[in-house]
Amino acid sequence: MQQQKYQVAVIAAMKAGKSTFLNSIIGVDVLASETAACTICRTDVLHIPADQVPRLLEYRAGERKPLVIAEGNEGEIQQQFLVRTREIRETGNTDNTIRFEIEHPIEAISGFSSLAGFTLVDTPGPNEWESARFNTVALKQTALEALRTCNAILFVLNYASYKDNAVSELFKDVVENRKEILESDKGKIYFILNKIDQKTEKDREIEEVIKDLERELSSFGFPNPIIYPASSRQGLLAKLIKQEKATESQIKDFKKFFSARYATEDEEGNQIIPAPRKIAPQALIDSGIPTIQETVIETITKNSGWNLLSDALAKIDKAAKSIEDTLSTKISGWEMDITALKQKIEEYKKRSVNAKIKVEDVKKSVDKQKQILVNGFSQGIDLFASGTKAQIQYQIELIAESQSAKLPSAKKVKANLSPLAKVDNNIWENIGDIVADVGGGILDLVSKGLGNIFRVGIKGGASLIKEIIKSAPEVFDASNSSPDETLKISDPYVIKVKNKKDAQNINKTINEFCSPLIQGFWLDTQDRLVRDGSNIREKLAFKIQSDIQQISNELSDYLGEALQVELNVNPIQFPNFEFKGIDTNIKQQQKVFTRTKQELRTETNCCSHKSYYVPVEYEDRQDFYEINLKQTSQLINSKIDEQVSRNRELLQRVIEKQIAEDFRRAEQQINDYIRKFQDDFDSLLKEREEKQTEVDKILDNLNLQKEKLNEYLQELKLMRQSLNTWKP
Repeated sequence: MQQQKYQVAVIAAMKAGKSTFLNSIIGVDVLASETAACTICRTDVLHIPADQVPRLLEYRAGERKPLVIAEGNEGEIQQQFLVRTREIRETGNTDNTIRFEIEHPIEAISGFSSLAGFTLVDTPGPNEWESARFNTVALKQTALEALRTCNAILFVLNYASYKDNAVSELFKDVVENRKEILESDKGKIYFILNKIDQKTEKDREIEEVIKDLERELSSFGFPNPIIYPASSRQGLLAKLIKQEKATESQIKDFKKFFSARYATEDEEGNQIIPAPRKIAPQALIDSGIPTIQETVIETITKNSGWNLLSDALAKIDKAAKSIEDTLSTKISGWEMDITALKQKIEEYKKRSVNAKIKVEDVKKSVDKQKQILVNGFSQGIDLFASGTKAQIQYQIELIAESQSAKLPSAKKVKANLSPLAKVDNNIWENIGDIVADVGGGILDLVSKGLGNIFRVGIKGGASLIKEIIKSAPEVFDASNSSPDETLKISDPYVIKVKNKKDAQNINKTINEFCSPLIQGFWLDTQDRLVRDGSNIREKLAFKIQSDIQQISNELSDYLGEALQVELNVNPIQFPNFEFKGIDTNIKQQQKVFTRTKQELRTETNCCSHKSYYVPVEYEDRQDFYEINLKQTSQLINSKIDEQVSRNRELLQRVIEKQIAEDFRRAEQQINDYIRKFQDDFDSLLKEREEKQTEVDKILDNLNLQKEKLNEYLQELKLMRQSLNTWKP
């Protein structure tokens, strides 16, 4: 369990008190809190031993090693973190920072040595994606990845504004696009109703607010939501005071905001307010933070621990029963006439060959299904390309439409959004059981799910023409009735400007508009592909497992009948702790890809900001500068095609590698099974030839070993029964 990784994602809209909540779990005031959006990129808080020096690390695109921004006490880390956050926001992230990591002891798990791999993931909220003035695709990617991969997700809501539009948008996205989360194991999602200390006497009771929130969440599609009230600020200050780590300022804040609640009266009616250190333990309990910690951590430990122990116990049980089969085979072999034994061994060899042929047939079927899955991903990527190109072309045609307003009718342009390319669903016909098991999900993946991404289009009413008007207002100045003759519009797809500066501004505007747009569409596409692809891949792995299991069972049945013994089933196992997701393998392949492809050295995501920079060409016509929008569109399309090619290769590598590993795992297990009995038979024949006179002694010894083994198997059975009593 110490080697396992456990991640808890914390997601919130702005001003919900997310940083303070995280600080209350960590046990120190290390994450800065501001009125402006603070989470400019993913921040991982990694638990370290108490005797290790805390550090703040910054990871940048294209750089293997992180930068050490600060180390030492939490005050220094918080200050440098705040400075660096402001710099990134103000400069537009010119350093391509992708995430921060704070190495610091997490007080909430300090007593759990088994959770050494515990990480809190500070995840940007939806309004933080939009609030920053730089490319925020990485922020969105962080949130989407967290929803796919983390062990638990905590949604932090502000007591005073849990019905805000930003919160509604977040829930809407989860319900519409993350249905698998709602259907996942209980204990995956928690809702924290934060800042309950802001309640006044006029406000409704907390219990009533929680019931209202339950109804609200249920209406969004969250069945039986788990909601915990919390006062993160109270919890943090109480923890610090209790541990004697609070500063004078923090003690002052505690007295100002929370001490009065614990006041008592003496016999004369005078109010007595106990010292902070005396009321801190109760204040901590009242904050709700300990309850949240215990519930979430217990759930993670229980789920992960149970799965790990169950898989480990299954492996031990399989090994023990393999020994039992060996003993049963040897006992039967010693009791049988040696001539008959040799005949059965020869027959076993023939059946082993047939079993391997059947395994090869399974491999052929798997390869066929794998190719269908790869083609499905490829079609999804093609739909991304065509949908994105159509959206950008529409933006360009809006500019042309505006420019053609004063031209003759024959030259007027009407902007129309091209329909999405049709998807050839026939390619899925031969995938058979896999599609049936998934419930047609792969068809929805391409024809419906991805299509919705582009049908929604560009959110927030943004448009390229509006941005260009801002950067070069005189170009589209409708009040200018007598423009320079050289700047008169003759081709609606050509923008004419007076000077180089205006041309450069338009160049910059087109890039700043189109690059995040393309990245955003790709991110939504990749997210959909990875989620549905992971589901289908697991179904395919299960099919591999069951097909190989059937071959193994046929071999076991023959041996049992031939030797007249009862042999155990040889379970083909895919332990949970060995089953990596597509996200993990994408990251691994990206590292390989980056090392082996020189042109990708600056990229760490499937789509990086620099990937879509378009060197928009403008021509110097002596008296004016000219920007050809059709040529610009072609340049952008070529950039999309380049990235599509890279992404297609990356995803294909991941799928092929994972499915090949799934098959090899099953193939290895049946080959080991076949070889085991062959080795047992070879050893048996050799012993029969050399020690025939000791048959009685050998049989007594084998039966004694089997008796001892049965005691061991009984212990394993009791362990399994015990384990099942606390199954989550």
